[in-house]
Order: sequence, then structure tokens, then C-alpha cells
Amino acid sequence: MDDKEIEKKLQDAWEETSKIQPKGKVEKSWQDFSSRTFNRKKKPIKPWHYAAAAVLVIFLSIGGLRMYNNSSFESSIASNINIIENPGNQNKTVYLPDGSLVELEPNSQLEFSDNFKKNRKVRVKGEAFFRVEKDKDHPFQVSCKTTTTTVLGTEFTVKEEISNSVSVQLYEGSIQLNVKDSINNWILSPGEKFVYNTNQLTITAFERFKDFNKKPLKEVINYIQTNYNYKITFPQELLQKQVTIRIRKKETLSNITQILSEIYNLNSYRDENIKEITFK
Repeated sequence: MDDKEIEKKLQDAWEETSKIQPKGKVEKSWQDFSSRTFNRKKKPIKPWHYAAAAVLVIFLSIGGLRMYNNSSFESSIASNINIIENPGNQNKTVYLPDGSLVELEPNSQLEFSDNFKKNRKVRVKGEAFFRVEKDKDHPFQVSCKTTTTTVLGTEFTVKEEISNSVSVQLYEGSIQLNVKDSINNWILSPGEKFVYNTNQLTITAFERFKDFNKKPLKEVINYIQTNYNYKITFPQELLQKQVTIRIRKKETLSNITQILSEIYNLNSYRDENIKEITFK
């Protein structure tokens, strides 16, 4: 197959919308991919669950996509490494030198270098959510076990799963996934979850919104208090009023507060010392 034919096939795959693929075709696509990527005999591997994933093998020859070296974290850092741990039982918020936000889950660890603004590479042990500041000249990379997630500016979660696997969930933007010793990469769209475990790779859809359809406002308040660890004080006479609202699961607390203030024509006051938000 010549270069023009390859380019045409890749372009067709890139532009194709998600639709159900015949089972035999999906299995053949996966078998072809696994034989090229892992280059050894193994038991049949479960095909990708997400229908569009069968056409998401992106080669280095595609224009506009860049493959970043998946070398070890230490060898890519030329300065001292900062280590931040979260031994507590609540999320720990960390602001990196470039302004990017990291929510570090309990019993998790984050590592980054002193020259981070020029070398935006971090390593995660455990689980962390990232809200990355855009910088087209300095891509942001997250290493976790043998995977590398590369972004320019977006929101996603990286997590060490059981059985030595890694999962990445994308909430906003676009990210590129690389696996050590593989020449392929994968591009995720919002609402997609990437899971890799030695010889098995899946891309599936996940629900990134929390919907309240004609529910009492009290349920929304309880959701905020549980997920953001803030006490919410709201006028009692409004708590039983019904509301229809969609909240992105990783939405910022300030945005949620602003939306509720506008809906009910109230002012909000946030006290960081006691972790409380009051609406009046």
C-alpha cells in the first residue's frame, strides 16, 4: 500500500462518526492492532467496548499529531524533583507553577521538577484530577506506570487501578495517550475513558454529568456538600422548590455557586476558613 492509500484510510477513520461496527470487523481490528503492538503470542484479547475505538489507532505519519518520547520520568527531568503527598482522608488541592490545578486524592502522590514551567511533566501515584492551563509551546505530560497522557489544556483524571492497570477519564478538551514500548497513540474526546492493563486496552464512554430533573433544591445542595466538602447554607423556604439543572461532575465550585445565585437571585458568601458558602 502506497502513502496515498494509507493517508486516505487514516483520513476516513478520523472523520468517521461513532457507529456500531460488525463484531467480526471489530475483533479483526483488535487482533491486527495487538499483533503489531505487543509482538508476542497471547490468549485472545477482549475487543474494544467503545464502538468508535476500532478506528482510533493513529499512526505517527498523520499531520498535526505529535508523538512525544515515552522515556522514564527521571530521565526527562534535568532538575530537582518536588514530591507532594496526600496522607489525609480528603482531596488535597495543589496549584502547579504554571497555574494548573491538581486535586490529589487521599493516599496519592504527585511529582514535578523545579523547572516545571519549561518542562511540564508530572508523575502520579494513586489518583489525581487535572485542570491544565493552556500553553501551546509546552505540552503537559502526566506519567502513571507505563502510560503517558499528553495535553495542551484540558480537564481529566488519571488513576492507578487494581491489577496494575491505569485509567484516564477526559472531561473537557482533548488528550493523547501513549503506552511504553508502543509506536501507537490514542486521541480521546470528552466523555471517553481509556483503560490499559499490560496486554488489554479499552476505550469506553462514561457519564460526566450529574442531572437533576425536577428535583428538590435540597438534593442539589446535598450533592454539592458531599462532593466539594463545603457546608451550604440556603434559605429554608427555597429548599423544597423543584429545579432542573445539569452539573458537570468536575465543575468548579465557583461556577456552581454563580449559577445558583443567578437562578434564585441571591448573593453568595464563601468562607474558606470554615469551608462554608452562605446564600442570602
